[in-house]
Amino acid sequence: MTLLLWLAGAALLALGYALWWQRRRQAALQRQLDLAAAELQHLQQACARLAPAGVVDRMVADGLHGAADLPPERKVVTALFSDLVGFTAMSEKLEPAVLARVLDGYFQRISDAVHAHSGHVSTWLGDGMLAYFGALRPNPWQCADAVRCALAMVEAMRRYNDELARDGLPPLALGIGIHRGPGLAGMIGSRERREYGFVGRTVNLAARVQSLTRTHGVEILVTSAVQCELGDAFRLDAMPPEQVKGIDAPVPTWAVRGAA
Repeated sequence: MTLLLWLAGAALLALGYALWWQRRRQAALQRQLDLAAAELQHLQQACARLAPAGVVDRMVADGLHGAADLPPERKVVTALFSDLVGFTAMSEKLEPAVLARVLDGYFQRISDAVHAHSGHVSTWLGDGMLAYFGALRPNPWQCADAVRCALAMVEAMRRYNDELARDGLPPLALGIGIHRGPGLAGMIGSRERREYGFVGRTVNLAARVQSLTRTHGVEILVTSAVQCELGDAFRLDAMPPEQVKGIDAPVPTWAVRGAA
């Protein structure tokens, strides 16, 4: 009987030790998983400063080790270029801290509109912004998404202007140009700094069309390449063709008045 009790006790002791060791091993594995998850999150946040979230997700899913492994691609993309009208004159009258606050509010609102309509902000150019639709993944509705984004940006600025007026600040006015065309999409830059971008004539024409908003006195202009993709989804007014830098023939544009 004594031997049986001793064997039973030894068995229980061995079982207890095995359970303790299993729990300890599971705790160590959990710590490793938590550490790996934290490192992955940190990596994604760091990469997001250079590449949009869709690119980072693709790199992780494909097992790519860095931006250099992401191959460049030729794509047809819709480029949206926006700029503040008359901002230079206004900026000379505001204190630096006030000016920075006004700009931050402006950038946040138009950035939110881009993200809400399946686009991504490529870069800020002074008080201007360049955004793309259809660059990260195929999007057959990229032109409509870009135009809806532009309308949302204009509406967001109207609401923002109400806030600025309550603070005694002058209103902001937007000019937006949209064009669709081919180009090279990928991680582009020097060894020290690389960013996900889109290079081609499409970007230049979108910027030129944006400058025509001042000529025609409208907020949103699209090219014929965009207009032919929209169908009857929006109310458009044809504008007189205008000569722009870098283009031989006058460029026809359409003013977007709203959704149909």
